[in-house]
Amino acid sequence: MVRDIAQLGDGILNGERRALARAITLIESGRADHRSDAEALLQHVQSANRQALRIGLSGTPGVGKSTFIETFGMMLIGLGLRVAVLAVDPSSTRSGGSILGDKTRMEHLSRERNAFIRPSPSQNHLGGVARRTREAVALCEAASFDVVLIETVGVGQSETVVSELCDLFLLLLAPAGGDELQGVKRGIMEMADMILVNKADGDLKSAATRTCADYAGALRLLRKRSQDPDGYPCAKLVSAIEQNGLQEAWQAIQTLITWRRDNSHWEARRAGQAAYWFDQEVRSALLAQLNTSDVKQQMADLAAQVSAGEVSPTAAAARLLDGLKAR
Repeated sequence: MVRDIAQLGDGILNGERRALARAITLIESGRADHRSDAEALLQHVQSANRQALRIGLSGTPGVGKSTFIETFGMMLIGLGLRVAVLAVDPSSTRSGGSILGDKTRMEHLSRERNAFIRPSPSQNHLGGVARRTREAVALCEAASFDVVLIETVGVGQSETVVSELCDLFLLLLAPAGGDELQGVKRGIMEMADMILVNKADGDLKSAATRTCADYAGALRLLRKRSQDPDGYPCAKLVSAIEQNGLQEAWQAIQTLITWRRDNSHWEARRAGQAAYWFDQEVRSALLAQLNTSDVKQQMADLAAQVSAGEVSPTAAAARLLDGLKAR
């Protein structure tokens, strides 16, 4: 198995898309033996110390995220860059799977040699990303992709977690059909580095211009962050269908990232994200201890005692935790 993991890791480092797909399947597995193999694989590829530009992207349903990603990705490939797309789909509450339709919608991008598209079910994990998206990003970096686009499930307050995965967070919005500014959660607005108002074409162009101005004003009112140069965060107009505004958006992204690199904010952001995910892994490991059969039985017994009034909830919880410490 060690040899297989080493071969898989070497395939990733050589940029083999099939090896990358197999590796992401491995890290997404919940089996204990697969988990140990996944950790060994991540350790193997970590030595390459490769970094990509990580761009998180979210947006309201129907805003055209898939169309934007395909058009934007094709533009980046035209500039000589390799692009990976990690698209997180909502999971079924019954099977845990998902439709995984993003790849079928990105027909042209999926055919490109310098592109890799991986839809993954969220498996009901909060934050708009899958549990192992962070590790999938690391694998894409090891495979020498220059840009990793992380598409979240959709707009919601909990989706601010994606900001702990990316170097830059884009919020994609459509021209407002009414007072739509009220419908966007403040939390995700505060995390956005740039708002892109899509569908700025045809009859919607004037509405898109008004919407862009509204959000630009809202961003100025919300905050000015010390890690941003003048003019950021910003709102811009794009049309994925007509391929307008994409070059300007990419230039704005480059300007922001270059400024952050020159002012040491890039390294500080990555270090803070690493600390955040260490904390999350510890919490997840502690919660996993509650899912063993003996602990579940102990919890059921204590819950029955609490229901019968034989012990207080606080005392029962302390007894359970004492038992976990003794293990």
